[in-house]
Amino acid sequence: MAVVVLLLVVSSMLPVSVFTWLWDRLNVFATVFLGIFVEAVPYLLLGTLASGLVEIFLDRDQMSKWVSHRPVAAAVGGAFMGMIFPVCECGVVPLTRRLFHKGMPLSAGIAFLLAAPVLNPIVVLSTAAAFGWGQMLFWRMAVSLVIAVVVGLVFSVEKDAANVLRPVMTMEHEHQHDLPKTFAEKIRAALLIAADEFFEMGRYLIIGAALAAGLQTFVAQSVLLSISSGPVLPVLVMLGLAVLLSICSTVDAFVALGFIGTFSFGSVLSFLVFGPMVDIKSIIMYSQVFRKRAVSYLVIIPFLMSLLAGILFNFVRP
Repeated sequence: MAVVVLLLVVSSMLPVSVFTWLWDRLNVFATVFLGIFVEAVPYLLLGTLASGLVEIFLDRDQMSKWVSHRPVAAAVGGAFMGMIFPVCECGVVPLTRRLFHKGMPLSAGIAFLLAAPVLNPIVVLSTAAAFGWGQMLFWRMAVSLVIAVVVGLVFSVEKDAANVLRPVMTMEHEHQHDLPKTFAEKIRAALLIAADEFFEMGRYLIIGAALAAGLQTFVAQSVLLSISSGPVLPVLVMLGLAVLLSICSTVDAFVALGFIGTFSFGSVLSFLVFGPMVDIKSIIMYSQVFRKRAVSYLVIIPFLMSLLAGILFNFVRP
C-alpha cells in the first residue's frame, strides 16, 4: 500500500510531457516486441517440430552413418546440413540440441547451429530477393560457412561433450516416447515432444525479444548510425546493431538493404553474417543448451571473425 501511495505522489509531481513520452515509448516497445516475436515464432515452431521428428525417427546408428566423426569432415558436413533444414536462429537451437542427444559430434552440431540460419533455402531466397544473385549473397554464404566450420573445429578439441553441453533438463522425453510402434503413434509422440520443446524454448524467446525491444526503444540508434566512416567503426556499429535489432535471418536482408549507400559493403556483410549467429534472443537460448564458457566462445569467435571479414572487405571494396 505504501508503495502505491509513493508512486501516486511521485506521478503527481511529474509533468504531462513525461507521461506522453513514456506512453509513446511503451507503444514503440510493444510494436517492436510483437514484430520480433511474431516473426520468430513460426520458425521456432518449425525447429521444435523437426526436433520431435528427429527424436522419434532417427536413431544413433543412423546418425553415425550420416555424420563423420573426423573433426574437419564433421564440421563441414554439419555446416552443409544447414542447407536442408529451413530453420532460423530460433528454430535451429532446439533442433541442434536434439541432434546432440542423438549422438551428433560437437564439431558437426556447432557448425550446423551457426550455418543453418544463413544457408537454409528460405534465407538464401530472401537474400537474393533483396540483393540479387550477386556478390552479397555469395559472400554472405561463403563467410558464414567458413566461420561455422572454424568454430566447429575449435569445439572439436573438446572430447567430452559433457564439458560443453548442459545436463538434459527434461530427460523424461527420452523415455516417454521410446515405445511407439505404429506410424500414427510415432507422429503423435513427435508432436508431443515438439509441443514440450516449443513451450520450453519459447520462454527464452520471449525474454530475448523483450530485451531486444527494450534496447531498440530506449537506446538512441541515431547515435550509432551517425558513425559510418572509416574501415573499422562502421563494422563495429553494424555488429552492434545485429545484436541490438535481433531480426530473424529470414527477413534481415531487407533491413540490411536500407543501410546500402550509408554503410560500406563490408559493414553490411558483417551485419548479415553475424546477426543470424548471435543476437540477444539466440544468446539466451544458447545458455539453455551450452555451458557458460561454450556460450562465450559461440559469441566471441563469430564476432571476431565477422569483424575481421568486414574490415577486409572495407579495404578491398571501400
